[in-house]
Amino acid sequence: MKTRTETDTIGPIEVPADRFWGAQTQRSLENFKIGTEKMPIAVVRAFAELKKATAIANGQLKDMDARKVTAITYAADQVIAGKLDDHFPLVVWQTGSGTQSNMNMNEVLAYIANDYLDEQGHEDVRVHPNDDVNASQSSNDTFPTAMHIATVVYAEHDLLPALQQFEATLAKKEADFKDVVKIGRTHLQDATPLTFGQELSGFRHMLATCTKMVRESLHYVRALTIGGTAVGTGLNAPIGFGAAVCEQLSKQTGVTFQPSENYFHGLTSHDELTHFHGALKALAADVFKIANDIRLLASGPRCGIGEVTIPANEPGSSIMPGKVNPTQSEALTMVAAQVLGNDATIGFAASQGHFQLNVFKPVIIYNVLQSMRLLADGLNNFHDKCLIGLEADEEKMNQYLGDSLMLVTALNPHIGYENAAHIAKKAHAEKTTLKAAAIASGLLTEEQFDQYVVPKNMIASK
Repeated sequence: MKTRTETDTIGPIEVPADRFWGAQTQRSLENFKIGTEKMPIAVVRAFAELKKATAIANGQLKDMDARKVTAITYAADQVIAGKLDDHFPLVVWQTGSGTQSNMNMNEVLAYIANDYLDEQGHEDVRVHPNDDVNASQSSNDTFPTAMHIATVVYAEHDLLPALQQFEATLAKKEADFKDVVKIGRTHLQDATPLTFGQELSGFRHMLATCTKMVRESLHYVRALTIGGTAVGTGLNAPIGFGAAVCEQLSKQTGVTFQPSENYFHGLTSHDELTHFHGALKALAADVFKIANDIRLLASGPRCGIGEVTIPANEPGSSIMPGKVNPTQSEALTMVAAQVLGNDATIGFAASQGHFQLNVFKPVIIYNVLQSMRLLADGLNNFHDKCLIGLEADEEKMNQYLGDSLMLVTALNPHIGYENAAHIAKKAHAEKTTLKAAAIASGLLTEEQFDQYVVPKNMIASK
């Protein structure tokens, strides 16, 4: 492998000749050979957006050479466009401040910027990773800023659209099945009836509520720590730098950001992301419930509940011919399990802010982004491969409705709870219908039973 020699404050080190990073990135590669989890590309793109915005702000507030600003902006745009992904190889398990990922970005942008300057005939102008790309900044304020940028952008562009699509399809199914009466179930036992549309309305409202919670909690993540530099004092950054960067970032991304109200908080606390992930945890709990309910309602096809049918996407067994499994429910519930585990990691990591810095930043953002990605992908996949094709088996629903003993609840106002319980127990013990047991008890006539026990009259409160 051909190499070139790069130098940092530690000394010289060999770097692959075809890679655009410098000495500090290479040292990180050699010093942190832990796992296979790479710094998420969403963080890389967020960093590039940030470095572009800081270069422009430095040009405005610090009189940075306009040629350097243009060159850094050009280089950042290449990263944002996804043209340089291979030049960001670092793992999550590095320094807890994310310093090496910050320097990886600084080095790559400086390399590309200097090539650009050469092409423009400005060989006399050089962009330095620290002095120029990192001007007015510290890893301590850039990494948490990139964390927030990546989170807000991904949530708005991917997660929220997935939630909205899922909710819209549930609303359509709710309308389609608004008049299909079926038996309810509580404690896994028969309960009073409802419509299938009402059951689906509960799912829809879960998604609507989670969408609201995600949006509300995202508000806090829009606050950026850029401008606090090393410990929150803003040392080496010009006055108004944070506000200028936030304004520029909002223009670049189309997403609203504002400066943190307190940089000392922003460097050492990640309560905003912990709070935001709490909304993701709530969403995970709800999608777990939805996927599980659909799996149980579709169980069978002959020896389970079988009230709904779901698409047959692939063979379900390597030994049992014709078997079809609820694989989309299984995948989505595994996603939910992962998100719930991620929340435990994030909560613990966020508690580790010591003095002026939390040094668990990479693992926090890795888990936040993984949760969002899994939920967005999982919801989209379940929507396309299962939810759209979900149908009610009305014949089966009617069968269970007619067999249920809990329709006896409609008799409570007329004959009392204890008498109604006697009828239900009699029907169950003698394996007869409720109607037959009621008539045999002498408490009701056939006409009275037919008048009082009407399932469609039991589905809405008066």
